[in-house]
Amino acid sequence: MGTQFRWEKKGLIFAPDGRYEWMQSHAQNPSVLLLEDRLRVYFSCRGKKDKQGRFAALGTFVDLARDNPSEVLYVHDRPLLSFGGPGTFDQFGVMPGCVMHMDKEVWLYYAGWVRCEGAPYNHAIGLMTSIDGGVAFERRGRGPIFGRTLIEPFMQNSPFVMRRNNLFHMWYSSGIEWLEDQGRMESIYLLMKASSVDGVNWERTGVPCVPRVVENECQTNPTIIELNGRFHMWFCYRWGLDFRNAQRGYRIGYAWSEDLRTWHRADERGELTPSAAGWDAQMVCYPCVVNIDGHTCMFYSGNYFGRDGFGYAVLTRDESPSSESEV
Repeated sequence: MGTQFRWEKKGLIFAPDGRYEWMQSHAQNPSVLLLEDRLRVYFSCRGKKDKQGRFAALGTFVDLARDNPSEVLYVHDRPLLSFGGPGTFDQFGVMPGCVMHMDKEVWLYYAGWVRCEGAPYNHAIGLMTSIDGGVAFERRGRGPIFGRTLIEPFMQNSPFVMRRNNLFHMWYSSGIEWLEDQGRMESIYLLMKASSVDGVNWERTGVPCVPRVVENECQTNPTIIELNGRFHMWFCYRWGLDFRNAQRGYRIGYAWSEDLRTWHRADERGELTPSAAGWDAQMVCYPCVVNIDGHTCMFYSGNYFGRDGFGYAVLTRDESPSSESEV
């Protein structure tokens, strides 16, 4: 049956408590930076809705004890970046996606979003950088590094970046169509791959890389680690329509690859399922899997797209021989 992954949930770590005007709810898309004495977890939060009932999203971070991720050491008191100006790709949203050490800097790839007519919003991928260890950031530029093209005409977001053999690899979510459902436009998006020699300029094929298993499936937030010579991807997926509920909302799926190009989906071997009750009973989403001092941990968001905060689980593995059909 190949490797079977099992997750032991450790519980909720952090949920916004309204202490800041700009951080009233949600802790979406946790992304972990390993520091010598702690874990720095970046995430997206929301302020109060405006008079029209609309929200905007900003990024910030919390520091956790490296030897006990349940212990919050520090909650940052300001956003990583302010909103972009009028007409920019991140005018209404600056949402962390993937953080990494890059030589003497810290790079954080993020999703920016802007409100639209026709379709309600559009996303693109930007880059911010830090020279002080990941506290203060600056935009690489006012525009995105990654947006719509001839072959990818809709939104792009949720980047995961891996540097391997002097080449940058990015897996990200890219829109393939908009569907109308009960008077509301819903985006359909799938995981795709890009490569780069410098982490800024990217080559893309616009070809989905992970098979779908449910109707009008939406896929996002990939995260990849290498174990025993094989690559393992966790991501979240949902039904494309009627998904704001416990039955059809986000779940965490799994796929594996030998070469980072061909991915074999096998949710039953690596999935993390909702709890019977509590902060992650309705939804599990936005995974970030990272190796920490001999342990493999998944940080993930819970109910209502992370409204109820993020927590973590620790991986255990049962090994069994692989069959010919699995290689």
